[in-house]
Amino acid sequence: MGLLPVVLVAFSSFIYIAQAAATTSPSWHKYVRAPKSQIVYPAKVFNVTGDVTNADALLNHKGKTAFTRKATSDTVPSVTLDFGQNIVGYPQISFSGTSANHPGIRLVFSESTQYLTNVSDFSRSDNEGSTPLTPGTDQIAPPTTSWKWQDSYGCQYNGTQVCADGLHGFRYMRIELDASDADAPYTSKNGSVSISSVSLNFTALLGTPATYTGWFECSDETLTQYWFDGTYTTEMVTDHFRQTDCDPRNAWSPTLEGKLVLHDGAKRDRDPYVGDIAVSGRTSYLSHNVPEAAKNVIADLADHQRADGWIPPASINNYTLPLFDYPLWWVVTSWDYILYTGDMDYANTYYPHLLSVLDKWYPTVTDSNGLLSKGLNNTSGYGDYFFSPRNAEVTYYNGLYALALKAASSYASSLKHTADASRWSGRATTVSNAINAHLWDSKTGAYYDTSNLTTGVRHSQDGNSLAILSGAAPLPRAQSALNYLSKATHQPYGNAFFDAEFPLSDGVYNATRRVYAFISYFDISARFESGLAESAHDIINRMYGWMAANDPGITMWEGIGPPDPGDGGGSGTKYEAGYTSLAHGWSTGVVSALSNYVLGVIPTGAGFETWSLKPYMLESVSWARGVVPTPKGGLGVSWDKGSNGKFEMRVEVPKGTTGTVSVPNEGGKGKVYVNGKAIFPPGKGKGAKYEDGYVVMTGIGAGTHSFTVSA
Repeated sequence: MGLLPVVLVAFSSFIYIAQAAATTSPSWHKYVRAPKSQIVYPAKVFNVTGDVTNADALLNHKGKTAFTRKATSDTVPSVTLDFGQNIVGYPQISFSGTSANHPGIRLVFSESTQYLTNVSDFSRSDNEGSTPLTPGTDQIAPPTTSWKWQDSYGCQYNGTQVCADGLHGFRYMRIELDASDADAPYTSKNGSVSISSVSLNFTALLGTPATYTGWFECSDETLTQYWFDGTYTTEMVTDHFRQTDCDPRNAWSPTLEGKLVLHDGAKRDRDPYVGDIAVSGRTSYLSHNVPEAAKNVIADLADHQRADGWIPPASINNYTLPLFDYPLWWVVTSWDYILYTGDMDYANTYYPHLLSVLDKWYPTVTDSNGLLSKGLNNTSGYGDYFFSPRNAEVTYYNGLYALALKAASSYASSLKHTADASRWSGRATTVSNAINAHLWDSKTGAYYDTSNLTTGVRHSQDGNSLAILSGAAPLPRAQSALNYLSKATHQPYGNAFFDAEFPLSDGVYNATRRVYAFISYFDISARFESGLAESAHDIINRMYGWMAANDPGITMWEGIGPPDPGDGGGSGTKYEAGYTSLAHGWSTGVVSALSNYVLGVIPTGAGFETWSLKPYMLESVSWARGVVPTPKGGLGVSWDKGSNGKFEMRVEVPKGTTGTVSVPNEGGKGKVYVNGKAIFPPGKGKGAKYEDGYVVMTGIGAGTHSFTVSA
């Protein structure tokens, strides 16, 4: 990435030449969400109860905030602080002194006001089983003298009294003068406490404008903000793996300790899952130069591959959590990593693991139709990204299988393993044909969820979108399925992931009202690639608009939908109530969707040796610009859709890369110029052809190029 700063500066000056002065910050800077510094202070006082004086001192640092409780019958004095947005790290409090009777301080955390109660919406102890360290709140026994406290996992006394959970992800923090009976005699429920300052030591990636190696901006400011909200969400889950704040359910691993990783969520579970990296990894590559955060995870999981070839989804349960789909996500994310970074050392090191998972394990769960069938080889108890009870030939598993086989074929080709590449490509074709032969529902015009219809007929968002993205679905079937799902799964907050419910005995509730931004990303991508860009935009606006408009705002939720079986209301709330992570990296697919489809840049060869540029037009977007990072430097794009039908685009291509550029030209009626020279219609130049509404040009190499389509 050594050339990147030079290229970015050069391209920035090209894009912003019309801005007033060199000191003017690029316009995209205003969308960046990260705190200004590692130490974060509260933005406002949200609520005060009981005897509290000068609560605003916790904001303006003018004096001290005093909490007083003369008797236990008095109202608990408390201050609830709003940090303005979701943050993650170690809370800090500067105490100025207390009364001599050892008054206790209790802390409550929540990502939203909806679950701001007398206990945290989630605390690490909630996942510690029958022997939690805390009761869902952090306890402090401040001394009578001045003292600066920073939250850390553990107890102040005897290993069991006055305990705290350490790191927290939250927006709201309540400070109470109160104590647990179990903490006596070290804390009491009354007395007085003075506090001079409250802050947070932000532990995640601090994504300031200077750290961005890629960015996106367009005429639709809402879409631009979603892009940066997505990158901030992924910044919050980009952190070092630590024993004291990772998932306590046997997720700690000495091979990950201290390494930068992509956790699943900021507050929970704080364990890196490979399926999540299928989305958060791309977000990270497109915005920041920290590829090791993904690499450390996918390499570690491969290092824990079972002898039969199966790859664990995460370190949880000592690398034994049985998921059926996540080994395929390891294949996809490994190729993604190679595409975006060009790390051929990784490619060579983990190629044997690729062979083992595809040629050893998945054949053991393949039936006579050539399809994966969950239940074979004792896999009926295996789960997937939502721990579903699905068995038999599931379209999602097989669409993902075909996608992974194609990724593996490209991976093999990058290392010149031509026989493997050919074999996997052929198998992908076999699987694709079998999907169409056995899983297409001609009556509905969409793919079945599964061949097992004993518990009802369902059509899923995951299966249909992966069947399309893998290339299994012919275009008419792709458009039919997506149009059906648009009608059958529409919710005000996105598209639900099923069109029909599971039996309650299966333990999957409200499937027709549950929305996962994770799997919706693949639905959105499938719509762009199937010529349904406006419907992709519609999902983006409903789903990301809903999360942006509802508390805590900005960050992206793990899931949306009613949390309880039979719940008749609250459909657009957090799908697992307060347990829901409201800053989840797997929900940030809007970043990739906008960079890959609206800006239009997608890598096609390892390390961007080759790439494609094909902007998809949206009615609300008249221009877009940005930079996509590559190992050779930034690939900069700026395009403008004129009101007179003219389309103009300029591209800054780093040395050592070559791309295919497609410009919109409906019906092939417009003339196309490259660097001022006419190249289309045919006969005006060489190297251009018309395909499905675009004029396609190959062999675009290093340098600055202008493309113009006249009306």
